[in-house]
Amino acid sequence: MAQTASITLMQSDDARPIIEAIIADNPGVRILNMPGVVKLDCDDSITVKRASVEERLGRSWEPQEIQLVLVSMAGNLDEDDDHFTLSWRH
Repeated sequence: MAQTASITLMQSDDARPIIEAIIADNPGVRILNMPGVVKLDCDDSITVKRASVEERLGRSWEPQEIQLVLVSMAGNLDEDDDHFTLSWRH
């Protein structure tokens, strides 16, 4: 059985393009809107792609910028210049 990767972001204008990119790039993602935050869960892994966020923002974006709107996460983190991935894979 796959474990659930999860990321919770502030509900803000800065986070909206990231949330939209996660939804577009991760089929099967489950979305829970709560006051002030959005929790996104997906079986196995969640990936935030730099190119997808940049397309929505209309400017360059560094995956490390996610830290500005990040509330919590569950999974092992793998990040580089092009993505931010949470997964339970080793």
